[in-house]
Amino acid sequence: MRKQEFLLKEWLPSAGNKVSKIKLSKEFIRSTVKLALNEDLYPSGDITSGLIDNDKVVTVKLISNQSAIVGGLLFAKQTFALIDNKIKFIIKKKDGSKVKKGNLVALIKGKAKNILIAERVALNFLSHISGIATKTNEFVKLAGKKTKICCTRKTIPNLRVIQKYAVKLGGGTNHRFNLSDEYLIKDNHVASSDLKTLVLKAIKNKKGKKITVEVDTIKQLKSILGLKFNTVLLDNMSIRNLRESVKIAKKNYETEASGNVSLKSVKAISSTGVNRISIGSITHSAPAIDFKLEI
Repeated sequence: MRKQEFLLKEWLPSAGNKVSKIKLSKEFIRSTVKLALNEDLYPSGDITSGLIDNDKVVTVKLISNQSAIVGGLLFAKQTFALIDNKIKFIIKKKDGSKVKKGNLVALIKGKAKNILIAERVALNFLSHISGIATKTNEFVKLAGKKTKICCTRKTIPNLRVIQKYAVKLGGGTNHRFNLSDEYLIKDNHVASSDLKTLVLKAIKNKKGKKITVEVDTIKQLKSILGLKFNTVLLDNMSIRNLRESVKIAKKNYETEASGNVSLKSVKAISSTGVNRISIGSITHSAPAIDFKLEI
């Protein structure tokens, strides 16, 4: 290809250059759910539920089996609707709500056979989105009000929009959505060039884009002080070096910490005064939340 060409515009809602502020449209939810159902039902449908030859109507309770931040209810609702548009899905807890073990999340009324067909796909959406929202919220509470918790591009392929939506539900903040959102000069870029040279090139070609520069030593940080970029990303630093780096940089730059951040370390990292902490694990390693359907 002569230029980088992407098909993202076909399925991503339009948001200009601020792609990270995407809101989930009905069309996006519907198309995503259709893909998931096709994965489950191609080529012959649910051959087991097909054994049920009656049209018995049941009312089913969707219940959380653990404390969580619930998310993905619109995806679940759309799943049942695509299988049978006569199924009623009554939401009792909105996305972003806190639920406890045993809480009623939604009521589902319709033909038992069709509810069974949609059940697993609907629960998969709920479990995954709620899992990310819940894990994000754990970090947010520990970090405190002065430090933002951010996700990264460490997302499951084709699920980035959904995962970043889940982060927002948990009280987190979205980092750049894709490689064209902002300049992010990292160690692997520097390995092929010079840090200061790359920063100066980014400034020259900025055109309204944010510039973030990663450093892993105080010496590196000092080498770029005074250059007009936005954020300094302090990677894998000790708490002591983080604290010193924040003091050096905070007057002129937004500060961000990253690198092996855990629930045990996030509070100490936040105490250094960084503005943001980016954490890959909230999207790539968040455990699923357990839900059940109860007749």
